[in-house]
Amino acid sequence: MIDHAPLVLASGSPRRLALLEQIGVVPEHLFPAELDESPLPDEPPRVLAVRLAKRKAEVARERFLGEERKAPFVLAADTVVSVGRRVLPKAETEREARACLARLSGRSHRVNTAICLISPSGKIREKRVETRVKFKRLSKAEIDAYVASGEWKGKAGGYAIQGLAAVFVADLIGSHSSVIGLPLFETAALLAGEGYPLTRAWADGAAMQTVEA
Repeated sequence: MIDHAPLVLASGSPRRLALLEQIGVVPEHLFPAELDESPLPDEPPRVLAVRLAKRKAEVARERFLGEERKAPFVLAADTVVSVGRRVLPKAETEREARACLARLSGRSHRVNTAICLISPSGKIREKRVETRVKFKRLSKAEIDAYVASGEWKGKAGGYAIQGLAAVFVADLIGSHSSVIGLPLFETAALLAGEGYPLTRAWADGAAMQTVEA
């Protein structure tokens, strides 16, 4: 039984869950927040990411408290891929995936991931991480093969840097985990700064590994 406020992850993304688990954080609850993620008129990509992350956290907290539960930590994130001011979609069709890859081919693009943490007291803390990624020039055969893999489905910008698309990345300046969907350094700092027992599970995990070995 936990002796601290529970952690709610306002996402159903297996990638974000895996990233949290990588640093020893296992949310007690998953409350995906479904929103219209369309940019507002003239809304810059970095502003869009922050707005969506905050709203996801607020929606998840409202749902959780609506069930008359103990006030939680709520963590949300949103990742926006853009070329200039043009926001690329989370590709859902092959046509969208091909369009994204063609636009990214041989060019640099920006990946803005914003995180929002709402503490049990209701305090809101936010952080945005911008990473620059440069793709090699992609051949038609490479685009065809990647689209056939299906890895792009539901991914911002139509690719997954942690998967096959890693071979497309010629350069990266910033946070690799942020491109996947959750900047770990900044996430850990927000959690620890609000009193979440970030490192408490580390020793337990090490002990478990020792026993299993």
